[in-house]
Amino acid sequence: MSGEGEGKGAKGAAQRRKLGKVDIPTVTMAHGGGGKAMHDFIDDLFVDAFYNEPLAPLEDQARFSIDALARYGDRLAFTTDSYVVSPLEFPGGDIGKLAICGTVNDLAVGGATPLYLSCAVIVEEGVSVDLMRKVARSMAATAVEAGVEVVTGDTKVVERGACDKLFINTAGIGVIRAGVKLGVELAQPDDLVIVNGVLGDHGATILNARGDMKLDTEIFSDCAPLHGLIGALLEAAPNTRFIRDATRGGLATVLNEIARGSEVGIEIREGQIPIRAVVRGFCELLGLDPLYLANEGKIVCVVAKDEAEAALAALRAHPYGKDSVAIGHVTDERPGRVVMTTVLGGRRIVDTLVGEQLPRIC
Repeated sequence: MSGEGEGKGAKGAAQRRKLGKVDIPTVTMAHGGGGKAMHDFIDDLFVDAFYNEPLAPLEDQARFSIDALARYGDRLAFTTDSYVVSPLEFPGGDIGKLAICGTVNDLAVGGATPLYLSCAVIVEEGVSVDLMRKVARSMAATAVEAGVEVVTGDTKVVERGACDKLFINTAGIGVIRAGVKLGVELAQPDDLVIVNGVLGDHGATILNARGDMKLDTEIFSDCAPLHGLIGALLEAAPNTRFIRDATRGGLATVLNEIARGSEVGIEIREGQIPIRAVVRGFCELLGLDPLYLANEGKIVCVVAKDEAEAALAALRAHPYGKDSVAIGHVTDERPGRVVMTTVLGGRRIVDTLVGEQLPRIC
Protein backbone atom coordinates (compact mmCIF):
# COMPACT_ATOMS: atom_id res chain seq x y z
CA MET A 1 0.00 0.00 0.00
CA SER A 2 2.76 2.68 0.36
CA GLY A 3 0.41 5.62 0.06
CA GLU A 4 -1.07 3.70 -2.85
CA GLY A 5 -4.17 3.41 -0.73
CA GLU A 6 -6.58 0.70 0.17
CA GLY A 7 -10.34 0.56 -0.37
CA LYS A 8 -13.68 -1.07 0.64
CA GLY A 9 -15.28 -2.48 -2.49
CA ALA A 10 -15.31 -1.66 -6.18
CA LYS A 11 -17.09 1.66 -5.78
CA GLY A 12 -15.97 5.27 -6.08
CA ALA A 13 -12.37 5.25 -7.30
CA ALA A 14 -12.74 1.56 -8.10
CA GLN A 15 -15.60 2.39 -10.48
CA ARG A 16 -13.43 4.90 -12.35
CA ARG A 17 -10.89 2.27 -13.31
CA LYS A 18 -10.61 -1.47 -13.62
CA LEU A 19 -9.06 -3.07 -10.55
CA GLY A 20 -6.02 -5.26 -10.97
CA LYS A 21 -6.08 -8.89 -9.91
CA VAL A 22 -3.54 -11.35 -8.58
CA ASP A 23 -3.60 -14.60 -10.53
CA ILE A 24 -0.89 -16.59 -8.74
CA PRO A 25 -1.33 -18.41 -5.42
CA THR A 26 1.53 -16.99 -3.35
CA VAL A 27 3.16 -13.64 -2.65
CA THR A 28 6.39 -12.97 -4.56
CA MET A 29 9.05 -10.28 -4.28
CA ALA A 30 7.47 -8.63 -7.34
CA HIS A 31 4.41 -7.81 -5.24
CA GLY A 32 6.55 -5.33 -3.30
CA GLY A 33 8.62 -4.05 -6.21
CA GLY A 34 6.67 -0.94 -7.21
CA GLY A 35 5.48 -2.20 -10.60
CA LYS A 36 2.29 -3.61 -12.04
CA ALA A 37 2.44 -6.73 -9.86
CA MET A 38 2.45 -4.59 -6.73
CA HIS A 39 -0.39 -2.38 -7.93
CA ASP A 40 -2.47 -5.43 -8.83
CA PHE A 41 -1.73 -6.88 -5.38
CA ILE A 42 -2.88 -3.67 -3.65
CA ASP A 43 -5.98 -3.41 -5.84
CA ASP A 44 -7.00 -7.03 -5.37
CA LEU A 45 -6.41 -7.29 -1.62
CA PHE A 46 -6.79 -3.80 -0.18
CA VAL A 47 -8.60 -1.46 -2.58
CA ASP A 48 -11.24 -4.15 -3.01
CA ALA A 49 -11.60 -4.45 0.77
CA PHE A 50 -11.27 -0.93 2.16
CA TYR A 51 -12.69 1.66 -0.24
CA ASN A 52 -13.69 5.00 1.34
CA GLU A 53 -13.65 8.64 0.26
CA PRO A 54 -10.41 9.77 1.98
CA LEU A 55 -8.67 6.79 0.39
CA ALA A 56 -10.15 7.13 -3.09
CA PRO A 57 -7.56 9.56 -4.56
CA LEU A 58 -4.79 7.03 -3.74
CA GLU A 59 -2.40 9.79 -2.72
CA ASP A 60 0.57 9.42 -0.39
CA GLN A 61 -1.54 10.70 2.50
CA ALA A 62 -5.17 10.91 3.60
CA ARG A 63 -6.62 14.42 3.95
CA PHE A 64 -9.26 15.57 6.42
CA SER A 65 -11.25 18.70 7.15
CA ILE A 66 -10.42 20.21 10.53
CA ASP A 67 -14.05 21.34 10.85
CA ALA A 68 -15.25 17.77 10.29
CA LEU A 69 -12.95 16.44 13.02
CA ALA A 70 -14.03 19.17 15.45
CA ARG A 71 -17.61 17.89 15.38
CA TYR A 72 -16.53 14.96 17.55
CA GLY A 73 -14.67 16.84 20.30
CA ASP A 74 -11.91 19.27 21.15
CA ARG A 75 -8.67 17.20 21.19
CA LEU A 76 -7.01 14.74 18.83
CA ALA A 77 -5.82 11.32 19.96
CA PHE A 78 -3.18 9.46 17.95
CA THR A 79 -1.86 5.94 18.52
CA THR A 80 0.02 3.15 16.76
CA ASP A 81 0.64 -0.54 17.37
CA SER A 82 2.21 -3.47 15.56
CA TYR A 83 0.80 -7.00 15.43
CA VAL A 84 3.01 -10.08 15.12
CA VAL A 85 0.74 -12.75 16.56
CA SER A 86 1.41 -16.41 15.85
CA PRO A 87 -0.61 -18.20 14.56
CA LEU A 88 -2.15 -15.69 12.15
CA GLU A 89 -5.60 -17.27 12.56
CA PHE A 90 -7.03 -18.46 15.87
CA PRO A 91 -10.45 -19.25 17.33
CA GLY A 92 -12.34 -15.96 17.62
CA GLY A 93 -10.20 -13.93 15.25
CA ASP A 94 -7.09 -13.42 13.18
CA ILE A 95 -4.25 -10.93 12.88
CA GLY A 96 -6.40 -8.58 10.78
CA LYS A 97 -9.25 -8.38 13.28
CA LEU A 98 -6.70 -7.98 16.07
CA ALA A 99 -4.98 -5.09 14.28
CA ILE A 100 -8.21 -3.12 13.92
CA CYS A 101 -9.55 -3.87 17.41
CA GLY A 102 -6.28 -3.15 19.15
CA THR A 103 -5.85 0.31 17.67
CA VAL A 104 -9.54 1.21 17.99
CA ASN A 105 -9.44 0.23 21.66
CA ASP A 106 -6.23 2.18 22.32
CA LEU A 107 -8.03 5.30 21.10
CA ALA A 108 -11.30 4.56 22.87
CA VAL A 109 -9.78 4.02 26.33
CA GLY A 110 -8.54 7.61 26.19
CA GLY A 111 -12.08 8.86 25.70
CA ALA A 112 -11.68 9.32 21.94
CA THR A 113 -14.10 8.50 19.16
CA PRO A 114 -11.97 6.41 16.74
CA LEU A 115 -12.22 7.69 13.16
CA TYR A 116 -9.34 6.87 10.84
CA LEU A 117 -6.71 4.13 10.66
CA SER A 118 -3.65 3.40 8.58
CA CYS A 119 -2.55 -0.12 7.70
CA ALA A 120 1.02 -1.12 6.89
CA VAL A 121 1.82 -4.75 6.13
CA ILE A 122 5.14 -6.59 5.96
CA VAL A 123 4.59 -9.84 4.07
CA GLU A 124 7.00 -12.73 3.72
CA GLU A 125 7.59 -14.07 0.24
CA GLY A 126 5.63 -17.30 -0.23
CA VAL A 127 2.60 -16.41 1.89
CA SER A 128 -0.71 -17.52 0.40
CA VAL A 129 -2.55 -14.79 -1.51
CA ASP A 130 -5.83 -16.29 -0.33
CA LEU A 131 -4.70 -15.90 3.29
CA MET A 132 -3.79 -12.26 2.63
CA ARG A 133 -7.16 -11.67 1.01
CA LYS A 134 -8.92 -13.28 3.99
CA VAL A 135 -7.01 -11.08 6.45
CA ALA A 136 -7.81 -7.93 4.48
CA ARG A 137 -11.51 -8.78 4.40
CA SER A 138 -11.46 -9.52 8.13
CA MET A 139 -9.94 -6.09 8.73
CA ALA A 140 -12.58 -4.45 6.54
CA ALA A 141 -15.46 -6.17 8.35
CA THR A 142 -14.04 -5.24 11.76
CA ALA A 143 -13.52 -1.63 10.65
CA VAL A 144 -17.18 -1.44 9.66
CA GLU A 145 -18.23 -2.75 13.08
CA ALA A 146 -15.94 -0.24 14.77
CA GLY A 147 -17.15 2.69 12.64
CA VAL A 148 -13.65 3.54 11.39
CA GLU A 149 -12.11 3.87 7.95
CA VAL A 150 -8.72 2.56 6.84
CA VAL A 151 -7.55 5.54 4.79
CA THR A 152 -3.88 4.99 3.96
CA GLY A 153 -1.20 2.34 4.18
CA ASP A 154 1.95 0.68 2.98
CA THR A 155 3.01 -2.73 1.68
CA LYS A 156 6.44 -4.33 1.91
CA VAL A 157 7.40 -7.83 0.77
CA VAL A 158 10.52 -9.38 2.31
CA GLU A 159 12.55 -12.48 1.45
CA ARG A 160 11.70 -15.86 2.95
CA GLY A 161 12.81 -16.01 6.56
CA ALA A 162 12.99 -12.22 7.01
CA CYS A 163 9.70 -12.16 8.95
CA ASP A 164 7.22 -14.72 10.21
CA LYS A 165 4.64 -14.72 7.38
CA LEU A 166 2.85 -11.42 8.11
CA PHE A 167 3.31 -8.41 10.38
CA ILE A 168 0.74 -5.57 10.48
CA ASN A 169 1.06 -2.05 11.85
CA THR A 170 -2.02 0.09 12.33
CA ALA A 171 -2.04 3.71 13.48
CA GLY A 172 -5.21 5.53 14.42
CA ILE A 173 -6.63 9.01 14.83
CA GLY A 174 -9.62 9.83 17.00
CA VAL A 175 -11.17 12.86 18.64
CA ILE A 176 -11.58 13.07 22.41
CA ARG A 177 -15.04 14.03 23.62
CA ALA A 178 -15.31 17.49 25.17
CA GLY A 179 -15.16 17.40 28.96
CA VAL A 180 -13.65 13.90 29.19
CA LYS A 181 -10.57 13.62 31.38
CA LEU A 182 -9.04 10.20 31.92
CA GLY A 183 -5.61 9.39 33.31
CA VAL A 184 -3.62 6.80 35.22
CA GLU A 185 -2.87 9.46 37.86
CA LEU A 186 -6.52 10.24 38.69
CA ALA A 187 -7.56 7.25 40.86
CA GLN A 188 -8.75 8.21 44.34
CA PRO A 189 -9.45 6.25 47.55
CA ASP A 190 -12.88 4.56 47.56
CA ASP A 191 -13.07 4.44 43.74
CA LEU A 192 -14.19 1.06 42.43
CA VAL A 193 -12.24 -1.13 40.00
CA ILE A 194 -14.45 -2.69 37.32
CA VAL A 195 -13.79 -5.17 34.50
CA ASN A 196 -16.23 -5.87 31.67
CA GLY A 197 -16.14 -9.66 31.73
CA VAL A 198 -14.11 -12.86 31.87
CA LEU A 199 -10.34 -12.48 31.69
CA GLY A 200 -7.52 -14.44 30.05
CA ASP A 201 -9.40 -15.91 27.09
CA HIS A 202 -7.17 -14.39 24.41
CA GLY A 203 -3.86 -15.40 25.94
CA ALA A 204 -5.07 -18.95 26.56
CA THR A 205 -6.52 -19.16 23.04
CA ILE A 206 -3.24 -18.19 21.37
CA LEU A 207 -1.24 -20.69 23.41
CA ASN A 208 -3.76 -23.43 22.71
CA ALA A 209 -3.89 -22.59 18.98
CA ARG A 210 -0.14 -23.10 18.69
CA GLY A 211 -0.65 -26.74 19.61
CA ASP A 212 1.65 -26.60 22.62
CA MET A 213 -1.15 -28.28 24.58
CA LYS A 214 -4.41 -29.00 22.80
CA LEU A 215 -7.53 -28.78 24.95
CA ASP A 216 -10.63 -30.84 24.25
CA THR A 217 -12.71 -27.73 25.02
CA GLU A 218 -11.86 -24.97 22.57
CA ILE A 219 -11.24 -21.48 23.95
CA PHE A 220 -12.08 -18.41 21.89
CA SER A 221 -10.30 -15.07 21.83
CA ASP A 222 -12.30 -12.14 23.23
CA CYS A 223 -10.98 -9.84 20.47
CA ALA A 224 -13.55 -7.04 19.99
CA PRO A 225 -13.80 -3.30 19.29
CA LEU A 226 -14.84 -1.59 22.54
CA HIS A 227 -15.56 1.99 21.43
CA GLY A 228 -19.32 1.57 21.86
CA LEU A 229 -18.99 0.01 25.29
CA ILE A 230 -16.66 2.80 26.44
CA GLY A 231 -18.97 5.46 25.03
CA ALA A 232 -21.85 4.02 27.04
CA LEU A 233 -19.69 3.96 30.18
CA LEU A 234 -18.64 7.60 29.81
CA GLU A 235 -22.23 8.67 29.20
CA ALA A 236 -23.42 6.93 32.38
CA ALA A 237 -20.38 7.75 34.53
CA PRO A 238 -18.85 11.01 33.22
CA ASN A 239 -16.42 11.23 36.15
CA THR A 240 -14.75 7.92 35.32
CA ARG A 241 -11.09 8.28 36.33
CA PHE A 242 -9.29 5.77 34.14
CA ILE A 243 -9.84 3.13 31.43
CA ARG A 244 -7.26 0.76 29.98
CA ASP A 245 -7.52 -2.35 27.82
CA ALA A 246 -5.81 -5.24 29.60
CA THR A 247 -3.65 -6.57 26.78
CA ARG A 248 -0.03 -7.69 27.31
CA GLY A 249 0.57 -8.28 31.01
CA GLY A 250 -3.16 -8.66 31.68
CA LEU A 251 -5.14 -7.38 34.63
CA ALA A 252 -2.22 -7.45 37.07
CA THR A 253 -0.08 -5.12 34.96
CA VAL A 254 -2.84 -2.55 34.50
CA LEU A 255 -3.62 -2.50 38.23
CA ASN A 256 0.03 -1.94 39.06
CA GLU A 257 0.19 0.94 36.58
CA ILE A 258 -2.77 2.57 38.35
CA ALA A 259 -1.30 2.04 41.81
CA ARG A 260 2.02 3.58 40.82
CA GLY A 261 0.57 6.33 38.64
CA SER A 262 -1.88 7.57 41.29
CA GLU A 263 0.27 6.64 44.31
CA VAL A 264 -2.59 4.66 45.82
CA GLY A 265 -3.18 1.11 46.95
CA ILE A 266 -5.53 -1.23 45.15
CA GLU A 267 -7.31 -4.12 46.82
CA ILE A 268 -8.99 -6.83 44.77
CA ARG A 269 -10.90 -10.00 45.68
CA GLU A 270 -9.95 -13.23 43.95
CA GLY A 271 -13.49 -14.56 44.23
CA GLN A 272 -14.83 -11.60 42.26
CA ILE A 273 -12.42 -11.89 39.33
CA PRO A 274 -14.26 -13.54 36.41
CA ILE A 275 -12.15 -16.30 34.82
CA ARG A 276 -13.56 -19.29 32.97
CA ALA A 277 -12.96 -22.65 34.65
CA VAL A 278 -11.32 -24.00 31.48
CA VAL A 279 -8.88 -21.07 31.40
CA ARG A 280 -8.11 -21.42 35.09
CA GLY A 281 -7.49 -25.15 34.64
CA PHE A 282 -5.33 -24.52 31.57
CA CYS A 283 -3.21 -22.08 33.57
CA GLU A 284 -2.82 -24.55 36.43
CA LEU A 285 -1.56 -27.23 34.02
CA LEU A 286 1.05 -24.89 32.51
CA GLY A 287 2.02 -23.02 35.66
CA LEU A 288 0.60 -19.71 34.42
CA ASP A 289 -1.19 -17.03 36.42
CA PRO A 290 -4.42 -15.95 34.68
CA LEU A 291 -4.08 -12.45 36.16
CA TYR A 292 -1.23 -11.87 33.70
CA LEU A 293 -2.86 -13.37 30.61
CA ALA A 294 -3.57 -11.02 27.73
CA ASN A 295 -7.04 -9.88 26.74
CA GLU A 296 -8.16 -8.18 23.53
CA GLY A 297 -11.74 -7.33 24.46
CA LYS A 298 -11.52 -6.39 28.12
CA ILE A 299 -11.08 -3.06 29.88
CA VAL A 300 -10.16 -2.16 33.43
CA CYS A 301 -12.04 0.91 34.69
CA VAL A 302 -11.61 3.03 37.80
CA VAL A 303 -14.95 4.65 38.58
CA ALA A 304 -16.04 7.07 41.30
CA LYS A 305 -17.97 5.26 44.02
CA ASP A 306 -21.12 7.34 43.54
CA GLU A 307 -21.19 6.50 39.80
CA ALA A 308 -20.32 2.82 40.09
CA GLU A 309 -23.90 1.54 40.02
CA ALA A 310 -24.68 3.55 36.88
CA ALA A 311 -21.40 2.46 35.29
CA LEU A 312 -22.11 -1.23 35.88
CA ALA A 313 -25.65 -0.92 34.54
CA ALA A 314 -24.39 0.77 31.35
CA LEU A 315 -21.66 -1.81 30.82
CA ARG A 316 -23.96 -4.77 31.44
CA ALA A 317 -26.46 -3.41 28.92
CA HIS A 318 -23.84 -3.67 26.15
CA PRO A 319 -23.09 -7.02 24.43
CA TYR A 320 -19.39 -6.70 25.25
CA GLY A 321 -20.05 -5.90 28.90
CA LYS A 322 -22.84 -8.20 30.04
CA ASP A 323 -20.54 -9.92 32.58
CA SER A 324 -19.12 -6.70 34.03
CA VAL A 325 -18.28 -6.79 37.72
CA ALA A 326 -16.53 -4.73 40.39
CA ILE A 327 -13.44 -6.66 41.50
CA GLY A 328 -12.00 -4.29 44.10
CA HIS A 329 -11.40 -0.73 45.18
CA VAL A 330 -8.78 1.97 45.57
CA THR A 331 -7.36 2.66 49.03
CA ASP A 332 -4.92 5.09 50.61
CA GLU A 333 -3.12 2.16 52.29
CA ARG A 334 0.08 0.68 50.81
CA PRO A 335 0.56 3.24 48.00
CA GLY A 336 1.93 1.67 44.84
CA ARG A 337 0.85 -1.85 45.82
CA VAL A 338 -1.86 -4.19 44.55
CA VAL A 339 -3.08 -6.67 47.16
CA MET A 340 -5.48 -9.56 46.50
CA THR A 341 -7.64 -11.27 49.10
CA THR A 342 -7.65 -14.93 48.06
CA VAL A 343 -10.61 -17.30 48.13
CA LEU A 344 -9.04 -18.90 51.21
CA GLY A 345 -8.99 -15.60 53.08
CA GLY A 346 -5.26 -14.94 52.76
CA ARG A 347 -3.67 -11.92 51.15
CA ARG A 348 -0.99 -11.76 48.46
CA ILE A 349 0.81 -9.00 46.66
CA VAL A 350 0.10 -8.93 42.93
CA ASP A 351 3.25 -7.54 41.36
CA THR A 352 4.33 -6.74 37.80
CA LEU A 353 6.06 -9.50 35.84
CA VAL A 354 9.73 -8.95 35.08
CA GLY A 355 9.27 -10.55 31.65
CA GLU A 356 6.41 -12.02 29.64
CA GLN A 357 4.88 -15.37 30.60
CA LEU A 358 3.29 -15.83 27.15
CA PRO A 359 5.11 -14.37 24.11
CA ARG A 360 3.56 -13.05 20.89
CA ILE A 361 -0.07 -12.83 21.88
CA CYS A 362 -0.76 -9.74 19.74
